[in-house]
Amino acid sequence: MESRKKFSPDPNLKLMDQVRQVLRYHHYRYRTERTYCDWIIRYIKYYNCQKHPREMGKAEIESFLSHLASERKVSASTQRQALNAIVFLYTQVLDIPVAENIGHVRAKKYRRPPVVMTKNEVQQVFARMGGNHLLMARMLYGCGLRLMECIRLRIKDLDFGQNLIYVRDAKGGKDRVTVFPESVREDIQLRVESVKKTYDEDLAQGFGNVYLPEALSRKYPNASREFRWQYVFPAKKLSTDPRSKVIRRHHVLESGLQKAVKTAANRAEITKRVTCHTFRHSFATHMLENGVNIRVVQELMGHADVKTTEIYTHVMGKDISVVSSPLDLL
Repeated sequence: MESRKKFSPDPNLKLMDQVRQVLRYHHYRYRTERTYCDWIIRYIKYYNCQKHPREMGKAEIESFLSHLASERKVSASTQRQALNAIVFLYTQVLDIPVAENIGHVRAKKYRRPPVVMTKNEVQQVFARMGGNHLLMARMLYGCGLRLMECIRLRIKDLDFGQNLIYVRDAKGGKDRVTVFPESVREDIQLRVESVKKTYDEDLAQGFGNVYLPEALSRKYPNASREFRWQYVFPAKKLSTDPRSKVIRRHHVLESGLQKAVKTAANRAEITKRVTCHTFRHSFATHMLENGVNIRVVQELMGHADVKTTEIYTHVMGKDISVVSSPLDLL
């Protein structure tokens, strides 16, 4: 596990408030905070809230994780997420070491080929979408973005001069650069102008603030009110930050785009299970089909290992008409 500086939460707070205090001290994302808290609550409720986590240990953790795999049939990644949350509780909040040799039943890890749309299917889905949802879907496919990477794009991440898009703090905390499709440049430029108009109106009303990670907000105290930090896809309404209680304009909710993609795929009568992430899979596969070097695709996707990118070679369209049967070679 990654070593972190010890921080002792306020002992007068309730347990879950202590968990949130430590998570915020270490600058975890709000989504991660909710996920960790949810798993810790599930862990406690699994034992009917009869014991405080201090009174439990290796055996109880193993039993809970085994239950997730054997009875709940969760995926390996979900089980690992639960383990990370519980380990965080013990090591960072309760300051109790957790045995490294936890012997729980492990969820099976399957290596399934990704669902990929054909180019025609991508066009059919696009044809049944509109507005910002269509633009975001085109960005997912045209840039190989994950859902939250698209939604969290900021004005400063758009490089119109070099036709590049900078993806900041992506999965694993990594940054990367990807292509800026020529076909969306004009629409994105109009989007930036619309954001600027909304931003100016917010400033005039005493707002104009946007969320920044705490380290950045301390280093650049005025940056949160600069236009370059505004989201490319801001929410329609101002909202109150659940942590700081500051009124800001956050980015749009991911659920809106998810529903729009699902609805469009259904209307197009595509029987594959199409999600926002399917556009990213399709981006990589179509890049390889177009002859782009796999190492380049690996970099555009932000994969640490080329083996992750190689999975797309299994779902590429392959022209077998040029292959000769061994019978014909006799």
